[in-house]
Amino acid sequence: MEMRIAGGLLAVATLVTATACSASNEPAHAKVAATVAASTRPSDIFKPLLQQALPNVNGKTFTSAVVDLPPNAIALPHRHGQAFVYAYVLEGTVRSKLDDKPVSTYHQGENWVEQPGAHHVLTENASRTKQAKLLVVFVSDTGDKLKVDDPKS
Repeated sequence: MEMRIAGGLLAVATLVTATACSASNEPAHAKVAATVAASTRPSDIFKPLLQQALPNVNGKTFTSAVVDLPPNAIALPHRHGQAFVYAYVLEGTVRSKLDDKPVSTYHQGENWVEQPGAHHVLTENASRTKQAKLLVVFVSDTGDKLKVDDPKS
C-alpha cells in the first residue's frame, strides 16, 4: 500500500509541476494537493456534545464537540462562519494552519483559538499510527452552520 501511495504522490507532484497557472490567489499545487490528500486519507469525525442558547446573550449559542482524527486523517479546508472557536487537544498531535499564518503543531494539553471568519486551511493528525482528538467549543450566531468546507474546484 505504501508503494501505491508513493506512486500517487509522484503523480500529484508531476501534475503540480505541469500546472503553471491558477485563476485564484491560491497556488494551483495547493488546490491539487489538498484535493488528492483529502480523497486518499481518512477524514475527521465531528461528534456534538452540547448545544445551548447562551442566557443573557441574545442570538448566541454555545456548542461543544469532540473531533476525532484517525491516524493520518486530514480535514478539508473550511471556515466556521462568524463563530468564535476554541480548540483543545485531548489526545495525540494535530497540525493546524489558519489563514496565511504558518503551520502550527499542537500536542495533548495545548490549545488555540480561531477568530470569526478565519479560514482553517489545514487540520490534520500528525501521526500515521495514533489517533488524535480535539475538544472544540463554538460561540456562534444561533442557527449558523458550524463548519462549511471550501467549495471543491
